[in-house]
Amino acid sequence: MKELLNRLISHETISKEEARNVLVNISKGEYNTSQIAAFLTVYMMRSITIEELEGFRDALLELCIPIDLNGYDAIDLCGTGGDGKDTFNISTLASFVTAGAGVNVAKHGNYGVSSKCGSSNVMEHLGIKFSSEADFLKQSMDKAGICVLHAPLFHPAMKNVAPIRRELGVKTFFNMLGPMVNPSFPKNQIVGVFNLELARMYGYLYQNTDKNFTVLHALDGYDEISLTGNTKTISNNTEGMIKPEDFGLSALSQSQIAGGSTVEESAGIFMKVLEGKGTEAQNNVVCANAGMAIATVKGLGPKEGFELAKESLLSGKGLNALKTLQELSA
Repeated sequence: MKELLNRLISHETISKEEARNVLVNISKGEYNTSQIAAFLTVYMMRSITIEELEGFRDALLELCIPIDLNGYDAIDLCGTGGDGKDTFNISTLASFVTAGAGVNVAKHGNYGVSSKCGSSNVMEHLGIKFSSEADFLKQSMDKAGICVLHAPLFHPAMKNVAPIRRELGVKTFFNMLGPMVNPSFPKNQIVGVFNLELARMYGYLYQNTDKNFTVLHALDGYDEISLTGNTKTISNNTEGMIKPEDFGLSALSQSQIAGGSTVEESAGIFMKVLEGKGTEAQNNVVCANAGMAIATVKGLGPKEGFELAKESLLSGKGLNALKTLQELSA
């Protein structure tokens, strides 16, 4: 590690294989916490290369505990986080709305590191059981149309990194990797990323897979469709720009999609929206993201996807998916 750190500090990059090996060695406990922290810090100070990102991804996929959900043609809606925007839990809510619309969801998530409240914080607060048991996850899919894949259960190799990430409390390259390392290897994916450079890298890496995907980056910095402005999209065969008007909506202000400052507050907003008592702005931003997921799987336009999402939310189908999951977790 010392030789590697010296190279990185001298502004050199490392190869895909070296990147893979570092994470494998971290998982084996071969480095001390100071070395790991220094390694993470390098990538906060300079851009990651495609080769490095690919090497890190390959290591995590190799080291993860896989779960076979192949028969479900599921989608994952997962953002990198790290956008510093502190919105409410839009992609997690959109996941339940997507499931309510009849599209299966394998939701990969974790506790918040650089945000106040991650997907897993809210799910745990609402009584959702975290499990890596295939039977439970398949039952969740069969009955609720959604299962929750809590990252630490499937990536035990990264237990040496988790406390360091928590102590640092800022985004690291692990934020960039989160959406790429869903242990169910879903064929469909909506990925929100925190900058344009990362959107392009994701687009490049995903082109070389058999995934059906849409990468999203709101031009004002959000790692999802925020409806506060335009959103860059990169999918299997096209790049484009999505505007609020494409969903038949007008632009929102940032304050309209702000999140809670505690897990309790965040869970309160979450339930309010799912129960159909959210503000119009909250409903629309959730349905825009769920609509893109539905459109990605079904090959529809954004507006058609949005209408199906709205029907799922307002009819209570999204709420029903959550309640079913809560009952299965009891």
